[in-house]
Amino acid sequence: MVSSSVVENYVSCCSLASRVFAVVVMVVLLLSSASQAQLSSDTFYAKTCPKALSTIRTTIRTAIARERRMAASLIRLHFHDCFVQGCDASVLLDNSTTVASEKFVLQNNNSVRGFEVIEQAKSAVEKLCPGVVSCADILAVAARDASEYVGGPSWTVKLGRRDSTNGSPSLANRDLPRFTDSLDSLISLFKTKDLSARDMVALSGSHTIGQARCVTFRDRIYNGSNIDAGFASTRRRNCPATDGDSNLAPLDLVTPNSFDNNYFKNLLQKKGLLESDQVLFSGDSTDNIVLEYSRNPSTFSSDFASAMVKMGDIEPLTGSAGIIRTVCNRVN
Repeated sequence: MVSSSVVENYVSCCSLASRVFAVVVMVVLLLSSASQAQLSSDTFYAKTCPKALSTIRTTIRTAIARERRMAASLIRLHFHDCFVQGCDASVLLDNSTTVASEKFVLQNNNSVRGFEVIEQAKSAVEKLCPGVVSCADILAVAARDASEYVGGPSWTVKLGRRDSTNGSPSLANRDLPRFTDSLDSLISLFKTKDLSARDMVALSGSHTIGQARCVTFRDRIYNGSNIDAGFASTRRRNCPATDGDSNLAPLDLVTPNSFDNNYFKNLLQKKGLLESDQVLFSGDSTDNIVLEYSRNPSTFSSDFASAMVKMGDIEPLTGSAGIIRTVCNRVN
């Protein structure tokens, strides 16, 4: 590759044609440099904070042992971070005079949770090595550790993300999926993040754990057409037609606390709790993927892990971009 010093010599001493060539080479060099500002291996903190990952893991395991539902919440928190201006911990920021928080958009308000667990992990790591480990990396590690703790797959988390200095409620409103989304809308949305339909189905499989609020599935259990009658009747018991918006129901009624492939078996029986779940098996293009995952748990686990790695690669801030926040809910 031509060095920048060679380019500078061309610019200062040579003909117009050579100088034009030199400028083109300089642009290529700059683009190449930018493309190399990517995430690193899981050894990123090996020298600067060698106990970072084990410290995060201890915090995550303690939180989930206290409340099993937290595993789903932490996986979802990473997802809701990465889909809005990349994996930059913007979802963690509170409103302030300089920050517009994403916490109050429809898809997050009274729904996304686990913020205090991330803060606990951050505080523990800050005591070991102040100003080194980003909140964005903690979110990514926490999601992996949460999955592993409840019997789901593990994966190597690439590291080196930095934290944003602002959120974007408008992008959150635009880019986060809704529980009423059609299959085409979901496929299109995930495609904008360079995630395939298969990635989308695999990531949706995280709904094998966790719970949903009555307000998100009420219309489906009272007015839905592609739903098992007995399943709808059971779910109505804790979700009245006109009350109880915040009442919770497990997304997987059979094994709600275990990360398995039962979510996909439920879809085959028209027992997806959310409309955006059941559309994955509704006589359309993703039916074959749902069938495959329902029959092959190992394939689902492998694809879920791969999709989580891909999701963690969405537009991270690296190098000198962004900051390392001291606490995760506000800018330094």
